[in-house]
Amino acid sequence: MSTPSLGQILFEAARPRTLPAGLAPVVTGTAFAIVDGGFHLLACLAAALGALAIQIGTNYANDYFDNEKGADTNDRIGPRRATQAGLVTPATMRRAFIAAFAIAVVFGSYLVWRGGWPVVAIGVSAVICGVLYTGGPKPLGYLGLGDVFVLVFFGPVAVAGTHYVQTLTFSPLAAVAGLAPGLLSTAILTVNNLRDRHTDVGANKRTLAVRFGATFARVEYTVVVVLGLATAVITGLMVNRGAWLVLACVPMAVGLVRRVWRTDGPALNPMLGATARLLLVMTAVGTVGLLQGWL
Repeated sequence: MSTPSLGQILFEAARPRTLPAGLAPVVTGTAFAIVDGGFHLLACLAAALGALAIQIGTNYANDYFDNEKGADTNDRIGPRRATQAGLVTPATMRRAFIAAFAIAVVFGSYLVWRGGWPVVAIGVSAVICGVLYTGGPKPLGYLGLGDVFVLVFFGPVAVAGTHYVQTLTFSPLAAVAGLAPGLLSTAILTVNNLRDRHTDVGANKRTLAVRFGATFARVEYTVVVVLGLATAVITGLMVNRGAWLVLACVPMAVGLVRRVWRTDGPALNPMLGATARLLLVMTAVGTVGLLQGWL
């Protein structure tokens, strides 16, 4: 077997299967901007690329800090982590997450120029939380606060922020609609924490799955998926009756909920990508439904 290149290693460490979590809120925020007559192409692209850079930077930082804190070990049952597996040195992974966040700052600079200080507050807090998710003396993920971080920053903040940088106005409806992608992004994290709960105990990583157990995590997954789809339908109907299209995702969602209740350990690995696909499909059909009459 040939040795993977640095580019291949970093691509894998970016966790591409979960990247829809970064793009979905940008698409949703853009759809609401179009509805409000304020679509701005450059701002949309900068928001999308900046969001991806922050998500990738957070994933790289997670790879680096989890190895440093001993959360990633040879007993890991999830996809391999580049630093722990010895594919890259910790110094290389540290440079990678710094570079990703620097790229986010580049795209964010344009958005700051366009949208002013509110964008600074969003961008700085997103980067800081991305590092502190697994870094620092009291990492958010180790305190059981990762779910809140994901819900807020991959949900209302990202959707309302994307809408704002295009229209230069704040939309309460867009912020509430942002709960939909935020909740499904939380579902992705919940699967990850459910799978890793046994090894997380040894690293003193007190996720909600560790604190309250497997049943709680499965209930959480079920609730956030149901609420995510319901939010997409309800907020969409406030704009266009085409939002009923989101209900087409129900069979897919039911299948995933059933799987999360019936599987455990390594068998949960495919659920990460599958839940991300649900988020992507919900966003796509929700956007089409929302924009009926504008397309």
